[in-house]
Amino acid sequence: MKLKIILFFLCCQTAVYAQNFKFPTLSNQGKSITELVPAKWKVLDSVAGDLNQDQVKDLVMILEYQQEIRESRAYGDNTTELITEIQKPRILAIYFKNKNGYQLATQNNNFILRSQEGGSLGDPLRPMGIEKNQLSLSFQGGGEWRWKLKYTFKYNGNNWILEKANNYYYNENSGELTDKQYDFVNRKLLVTTGLGKHSKLPNETITHDFPIKELRTFQSFKKPWTWEISPDEFL
Repeated sequence: MKLKIILFFLCCQTAVYAQNFKFPTLSNQGKSITELVPAKWKVLDSVAGDLNQDQVKDLVMILEYQQEIRESRAYGDNTTELITEIQKPRILAIYFKNKNGYQLATQNNNFILRSQEGGSLGDPLRPMGIEKNQLSLSFQGGGEWRWKLKYTFKYNGNNWILEKANNYYYNENSGELTDKQYDFVNRKLLVTTGLGKHSKLPNETITHDFPIKELRTFQSFKKPWTWEISPDEFL
């Protein structure tokens, strides 16, 4: 009986804590990763490279909270379709390197997919990359139908612009595939379709014009799968 009472109070404390959870405000400046990571958070992935074109390697980290909480996440059109899930929150943290150490450039609490948002393949998070002053964020998931997403952002001095994206999905059994390469800067879409390794015929690739009024940013593109590119087509 005593053990049951203890477990009951522990569960109550966990539930209350989850309801009161708030994302921390990351340190504005620090000289090492240790100084930048808040208590009860850990680094899942990190990458160094020049993001603001000053020939100095900046720092990008993905942080994860140590405890699962009840979190409402946007799906569909980014605002109306909210799904409540119990999972560990994640933060994207971007720091510019300067003579005093690292200066916070961006904290994003929404864009990084959580560990349970990858379907039967498990955690969808894949390693980040920095190339040609661009930051790439990659995810993968699904079941029989599998998907791979890659988003490439570039800092323009004021904001983080989504310049490119790749939405690749395929059937693990049939080999049927669709590979969509978006170039938002040049307003072009490259679409490749086929049966992959299951067919002797080559894949077909078609280039389309892709009109877009305004480039997306971390602020206007909340998280993967919430941008309705066209009717019933989400990125």
